[in-house]
Amino acid sequence: MTTNEQPRTQWLGRWGFVLAATGSAVGLGNIWKFPYITGEYGGGAFVLVYLACILAVGVPVMMTEIALGRRGRGSPIDAIRRVTSESGSSSAWSLLGWMAMLAGFMILSFYVVVAGWSFSYLWKMLSGGLAGSSVEEMAAIFGANNESPLNLGFWSTLVTVATMVIVGKGVQAGIEKSVSWMMPGMVMMLLVLIGYGMFSGGFGEAVHFLFSFDVGSLSSEGMLAALGHAFFTLSLASGAILTYGSYLPARASIARTTLSVALADTLVALMAGLAIFPVIFANGMSPASGPGLIFMSLPLAFQAMPLGTLFGILFFIMLSMAALTSSISMVEATVSWLTDNKGISRRTASWGTGIVLWLVSTLAMLSFNVGADWTLAGKHFFDWLDYLTSRLMMPLGGLGMVLLAGFVLKSETFREELGLSAGWYALWLFMVRYVSPLGILVIFVDALGITRVVLAQHWPWLLAVLVVITVVGELASPRLRRVLSP
Repeated sequence: MTTNEQPRTQWLGRWGFVLAATGSAVGLGNIWKFPYITGEYGGGAFVLVYLACILAVGVPVMMTEIALGRRGRGSPIDAIRRVTSESGSSSAWSLLGWMAMLAGFMILSFYVVVAGWSFSYLWKMLSGGLAGSSVEEMAAIFGANNESPLNLGFWSTLVTVATMVIVGKGVQAGIEKSVSWMMPGMVMMLLVLIGYGMFSGGFGEAVHFLFSFDVGSLSSEGMLAALGHAFFTLSLASGAILTYGSYLPARASIARTTLSVALADTLVALMAGLAIFPVIFANGMSPASGPGLIFMSLPLAFQAMPLGTLFGILFFIMLSMAALTSSISMVEATVSWLTDNKGISRRTASWGTGIVLWLVSTLAMLSFNVGADWTLAGKHFFDWLDYLTSRLMMPLGGLGMVLLAGFVLKSETFREELGLSAGWYALWLFMVRYVSPLGILVIFVDALGITRVVLAQHWPWLLAVLVVITVVGELASPRLRRVLSP
């Protein structure tokens, strides 16, 4: 096995990784987006398609990243460089590690601003600053929250500092110890909110909204939504999972660990829906509110509830913890690379990264106030960070990972790391070579806005293309490996 020159810190156990990776996956988007798109695109039918996409794209890619991380025992850059060197392949593939690490840092640069909203609303709920009698008044409160650079900057800075304090303490004492109580705590608060929702009067409507098996609502757009969410929800191609995988003990099963994370991520997202939508329906509000569901409609609903302030506080504590566990994962790749390559302590690497992060995130934060007019091609700095990472860097990085694993690296590398039986290994290899790349290509092209009509009208041809690619790929893969290697 390829290892670092120095012994690398590892999780205390498999569940340390599961909690950390699940915390990375369960972010703000899962709390509102997954429940909402589930109801919009067919309920139970959408969930089945989403699970199929998780198995076809999310799980194989995640297994690949974890295996690369554990095999290379380093940051995304170092791990890929070591594994490709072991296989006699070109070191140029380490550019995938650079892209992943940069993508994670860029995502975090605007994510801390969004996470700051959660912490800000927790304070407003505690201090009584969310008094409004209509969605319009709540929207005005949300707008005022963003219009002040000092206010918004304070909360995003708080998220940055909290993230760096935890990461600076190390893998076991910082990250693993923190997620070991934050993730169970978040689940407990969700259960409390679900328990309340069962007696709110809107629970039956919420269950129907989330789980009714309406195949007619499952359009090609819904299938694309399921595919895209299955890829992005697991924090793939952002450096987080690969770096976390580098701390995974050798005895841990990558397949079981990956399935545990995927299952936990999906369950938490569905639980969030069962916690949120009973309150929304009981108060006669629309679930189709996007981000406004969390920061406008839901606070208004809490005001109309018995003990609403208490449940509102619990909800925003949960939301803040979800934001923080994701923030921790997205910066770890950068900190890992600095400590491995620059000979500096983890604490120094964390705070150095935090300073640069604060500067970049401040530019993203200013997009909502004094920098509202600073645009390029119609996009603010905040929007550009989101666009470049979610529409370009992450899909391309994920595609590169599976092509590297499926066609370039020695088969023995993944046989040893995954420890699968011959049949299961053949299935994983088939998914990584053909199904996952096709799925990621669809996500990538859809992000550019040109896929949905093509998929809806020409899916038989796309299926035929997949069959041809499979046959040609199997015939050409040994030659392709020789061509791509030095």
